[in-house]
Parts: sequence; C-alpha cells; structure tokens
Amino acid sequence: MPEYIEKAENLTLPVVILEGTVAFPSVKISFEISDKRSLAAAEAAADTNAFVLLVAAKELGNVEAEEDDLYRVGTVAKIKQSLKTPDGTLRLVVEGYSRASLIQIKHAKNYWLADAVCKTVMLRDNGGVKGEALAREAIAALEEIVHFLPAVSQDILLAAKGIENAGLLADFIASHVLLKHQDKQMVLECFEPFARLETLLMLLEKEAVILHCESDIQKQVRERLNRNQKDFYLREQIKVIQEELGDDSESEEAEYKERILGAKLPDEVREKLLKENGKAAKMPFGSAEANVIRNHIDICLELPWSKKTNDRLDVVKAKKILDNDHDGLEKIKERILEFLAVKQLAPDLKNQILCLVGPPGVGKTSIASSIARAMNRKYVRVSLGGVRDEADIRGHRKTYIASLPGRIMTALSQVGVNNPLILLDEIDKLTRDSHGDPASALLEVLDSEQNKSFRDHFIEFPIDLSDCLFIATANSYEGIPRPLLDRMEVIELKIYTKREKLEIAKNHLIPKQMKRHGLSKRMLKIDDSALAEIIDYYTREAGVRNLEREIASLCRKAAKALVEQKRKSVTITAQNLSEYLGVRKLLPEQISKEDEVGTVNGLAYTELGGEMLRIEVAVLEGTGKIEITGSLGDVMQESAKIAVSLVRSLASEYSIPSDFYKTKDIHIHAPQGAVPKDGPSAGVTMTTALVSALTGRPVRRDVAMTGEISLRGNVLAIGGLKEKTMAAYTAGVKKVLIPADNMRDLEEIDPLARENLTFVPCEKIGDVLAQALLPEKLVSKGERLSAEKLPQIGAEIHTNNISANV
Repeated sequence: MPEYIEKAENLTLPVVILEGTVAFPSVKISFEISDKRSLAAAEAAADTNAFVLLVAAKELGNVEAEEDDLYRVGTVAKIKQSLKTPDGTLRLVVEGYSRASLIQIKHAKNYWLADAVCKTVMLRDNGGVKGEALAREAIAALEEIVHFLPAVSQDILLAAKGIENAGLLADFIASHVLLKHQDKQMVLECFEPFARLETLLMLLEKEAVILHCESDIQKQVRERLNRNQKDFYLREQIKVIQEELGDDSESEEAEYKERILGAKLPDEVREKLLKENGKAAKMPFGSAEANVIRNHIDICLELPWSKKTNDRLDVVKAKKILDNDHDGLEKIKERILEFLAVKQLAPDLKNQILCLVGPPGVGKTSIASSIARAMNRKYVRVSLGGVRDEADIRGHRKTYIASLPGRIMTALSQVGVNNPLILLDEIDKLTRDSHGDPASALLEVLDSEQNKSFRDHFIEFPIDLSDCLFIATANSYEGIPRPLLDRMEVIELKIYTKREKLEIAKNHLIPKQMKRHGLSKRMLKIDDSALAEIIDYYTREAGVRNLEREIASLCRKAAKALVEQKRKSVTITAQNLSEYLGVRKLLPEQISKEDEVGTVNGLAYTELGGEMLRIEVAVLEGTGKIEITGSLGDVMQESAKIAVSLVRSLASEYSIPSDFYKTKDIHIHAPQGAVPKDGPSAGVTMTTALVSALTGRPVRRDVAMTGEISLRGNVLAIGGLKEKTMAAYTAGVKKVLIPADNMRDLEEIDPLARENLTFVPCEKIGDVLAQALLPEKLVSKGERLSAEKLPQIGAEIHTNNISANV
C-alpha cells in the first residue's frame, strides 16, 4: 500500500460562490461574480490575507443560493487580482491552495463565513508504479480527447506531460478538459490522489465516448451541409445557365402542375402525374430521365380521359346519311341503325365490335367513315396491315429510348375523345414473330368485358375503351385467329353487281372525280351506256376502285380536250369510249353459238365475282384412264372422281356401256388452265358433261348449273349464288339449275337476274340431266338443234319439272 502524507488545518474564510465552474488547488482560474454576498466576501478577503473559500453551486442560475444549494467540498484560494467592470460585476483571478471540507457556514454582515478543514494528501515517491501507470493512462486519455477538443491546445498537453505529481496531474487535467462542473466536482471531492486519478480516468473515458459520437454526428452534418451547399451552388449556376439559354425549369414545373390540376383526370392519374412532375423538377438540367418523365406526362395529358361526343340517336337522320354516302351495303346499314335504336331504349348499352369481311374495293373502309358521321362520332383509322410487334398495340415501356404508346392510345390522342369510332383496317394482315403476337394483344382490346380497363405499357394507367365503337375490316377469314374472330360480330360484304356499280358510279364516283378535276356537269357528260361498257369490258373486280380509275382517266382526257380544242363540252358514249380508253381490255363471256356434246356451262365464284366455268369432257378409245386438266384443286379433282363413279351407277339408265371405264379414256378439262380452280360446286357440271359425252346427247347452250354432287346422286347446296347468277345473266344464259336447298337464297340475288333468268331447283342428278340434255329422240335422227328451235321441248321441260321464275 502506498504511504500518504496528510496535512490538515482548520480555517474560517469568506465564501465566494462559483456558478458553472470549479476551482482546483495549484491551478489558476479567472471568473466573474455578481451576487452581493460573493462581492462582499471578496472585498472582506482583500482587506485581510486575500484567502477565500471557493464553493460551487449545485445548479446554474441560482442567484439566491442557500446553504443546502452548495457542495460540501470547495477550494481554498488566494485572490491574485481583482477588477471591477462597468456593469458592476467583479472579475477575479485566483490560484487554488488546497481542498477544504465545509463544516459550518456563519452569516456575517452581508456575506457568508465558513468554518472549513483544509486538507492536503500527498503520495510518497508519487505513488510508485501504480502512480506512474495511472498518470500514463491519464496522459493517454488526454491525448485521445485533445483530437476532439480544438479549444484544448497542445500547450496544455505538453504542460500535463511535465507534471510528475499524480494528484496535481489529475487536478490540472480535470480543470482544463472536463466540461461539466458536476464532473469537476467529483474529481475535487477525491482527496486521495489514486482515487482522484481513477475517477478522472472514468470521466475521461465517458467523455471520449461522447466526443466520438459527437464527432460522427458533426461529420455527417458537415457532409450533408457540404452536399447541400454544393447542390445549392450548382443549382445557382444552373439557374444562371438556364437564364442565358432562355430555359426556366421552375416555371416549367409550375406550368406542368397547372396543366395536371386543370385537366379532368382520375384521382389515381392526377396523383401519379403530380408525383412524377415533382420528381422531374428535382433532377439536374438536361437529365435524360427528366425528359422521359416529361414526355410521359405530355402524352398522358393528351389522352381524352373524360371528353366525349354525344351520339346522334335519330335513326331517320342516320339512315339518310348512310344512304347518301353509299349505295347497297344494306346489312351493315341495318346493323348500325339497330344499334342506334337500342341505344335510345338502353343508354348504358356498351358499344359493339363489328368485323366487315369482303373483297377489296367494296367500301369497307369508306362505310366506317360514313357510320361515324351518321352517329356524330369522331373517326380514326388504325392500319394493322403488316404489324408484327405486340408493342404496336400495347406500346413500349416508357423506360426505353424513343418509346411510344401503342396505336390504340395514339388513335385516342388524335381524335381527342374517348368514344370514337376506331377502324381496325386489314386485321387479317397481322403477322407475328419473335417480338410477340399482336393478334393476341388485340384480344383484350376487342373484348367488351375486358377493354374497360385496358392498360398500355407506356401509359401504365387503366384506360376505358368500352365506349369506343370498333369496326375491323378483312378480305377473308383465313388470316384472322379463331379467338379474335370469336370476339367480333362478322358482317359479310358481297361483290357489287353490275347495276350496283352503275349506281355507285353515277351517284358518287363521277361527281367526286369531276370535282377533283375541275369539271362541271355542263363540261362533261358520261352516258349510262359508256359506264356499262367500262364495267363489262374495261374492269373486272369485286369493288369499284378500277372503275373509279377509268372514270378519272376520262375526266383527264376530257379536260385536255376542253383546253386544247377549245370545246365547250364533252359527251362520252359507248360508241366513242374507245377513243378515250382504247380498245376493250376484256373479252365478254358469252354462251356457245350452238349446243355441243360434252361441254357444259358451269358457274364459279371468285374474289372478283361470279363467272362462267365451262367443263369439257372428251371420251376416247383406250384402257380406262382418267385425265384431269385445267389447274384443278384437290376438291375439284375429287368431284371429278365422284362424277365418274356416279355415271357408272347410272350407265344402264342412260344407255351407256357398262364397261366404259375399261374401254374408254376420259379427259376432263376446265379452260383457262393458268387460273387455279377449286371447290365442290362443279360436281353436277362434270356429271352432266360425262353423261353428254358418253351418250352423244348435246347440252343446251342456254343452260348453266351449279351444285355439289354426292355418290348417291343428290344435289347439295353451294355458296355464292348471287354472284354466280349475275355471271350467268351477263353471259346470256336463260335457265340456271340450282340445288333445291338454295331456293331460299333467291331473295338476295340481283333483281335484274331474277327478272331475266329461270331458276330450276334440283334435288337429284336426274333433274339436272333432264333439264340440260336435249331429248334423245332428236339426237337419234342426227339433228343438231339449237335452243331457239325447241320452243315446244322447252315448254314440255318447263311443265314436267319444278321451276321458278323469280
């Protein structure tokens, strides 16, 4: 145990109260006093030996401190210097002498006197090894703290290292380093040097932890301040640069905010756009992401979220508009008028999704525009021909460079309302590749149960498409996927007849082209005979596009004649048409001049309309070979084989040798071999031609026929009757043999064909042969009679078989 040297002395001294500080022995301090008791005590000490007892108050700001408010251990100190200040306070410079324990406080005139025991404890040999170890620890702790306290200079550290007395070292460090007066008081109350050093080390370690934490906090705050200062500096620079460039981002942000709040947007959309606008405003000038965000906001604001047009529900006015714009197309007109009628009774009825299927040029696109006008709706066309990327329908993600919304959203932006008529043109021309299947993306668009919340990848918000009227167009069913076709109501547009083309030309095409070429009705007149000539011998099409081109050609040539030849008017008739359009481009289809054996007038349906399809059969000596030529498809070749088998079963009935299939070679041919042909409706034609060739009985040249045949000789129903009958009428046919099941279709055929043709329904092949083949008694006499020479026979056939002249 170390040996202590202890000195004690009883003293009575004036009391000076310290506030917020503590005095230590052998350490000079400077402080100010202002309370009356302390001022009087200092004056009393100056009159005697200048020693005072410095006692610290427990709490700060307690000017009227009582005895219990003071610590019980203080410091005996000598006043070295005193100075009165103008404000009445007294500044003292004192040096501590020793610690003192407060025994009793006595009241003098206007200050306190204290009885105290002045006590000093010293170590022999400075405490030996322990004293040196504690001193080193104190110096090390001081060195660690000095790094965090700029107010503690290196001189204090050097001075501390020069102190050998352990107790004095503790007092010196506590006086200059400890911040709280409570901590200093704890050190002061330790009379023994070892206890004093141990207490000091504990307090220094605690202070070091606090200073470390404060340092980390200050570092973070400093970094943040530096960053904010840097941002502020850069933003100020950006403002100056933007002013020089004429760019004002703040006003741009305010402008976008005003546009967003002014637009009638759903709450979800408004909140998201405001958030994005704020985000873009915080981004640096010229940021690519900011441009992406602003582009997204612009496109979203262009969409018609709540703007719509009011439908014209007046069925009479709508019908008038449709009739004025288009001749024919009765089915689609009737469907739209039905929709408007139901809309009057049920205003909440969602819009329909229609698909117009028909050959090119029949008015699918133009009727859609007319429907929009009749319904008082905005019209927009979306071309789908050749589209192969799903993103064309749903849009690209906005994060991609140069990304855009899909074609549906673009269409809505173009028209500016959310209930337009959207024409999906050429929907059967969609393709697919590695980028996806656009037809699958259209499934949601064209589903009335799903399109009320359609999401475009670029827009990212649900869009209601249920108020849009979608009309799709296609040339055939083949290119439309089955699930997509199932979502649409299909309306077929048939081929125009000659009479319909004539009306369209007179009412629409000629006025349109004359106006385009600056001609009036007085300057150019196109006769009906000229139009009929153009339709028959210069164009062959399902629609009227080529007809319009030929009319435009007439207008150009008429304009040239008016200008060059100074003519007042030009009249075009069938007689002078060749002077303007040249010689006939097409040969007319006509029936044969006489009845022939093995040649039958068949009827076919093509994309360009109906046409005559002659079937020729030649029976040759041979070994039973069957030759089929004329670019016939698989179905048509099968019909030929069925016809041969059927004729074998009927051989005895028509006096045909039963072994003809062994001793004869049969050649079946369809002229125009470069044109591919297929379908089952030539079955009765082939059978009739075979029977005629094998029996030698000619076929009436003014009879045409169509119908599928079965092995049992039944005549089965076919399609395209309207077009086929018109072709028969144009070629000069008088009688058409059709399946009995097709009699219900006679109402749909052209009135001109109904008036000039005799239709004979046939259930069995025998009905067909009885009408088509000349009577056997005439053939046996070797006569070759034409149809005109057989009025009696024709009357007999008309009486003995069911016929209909509709």
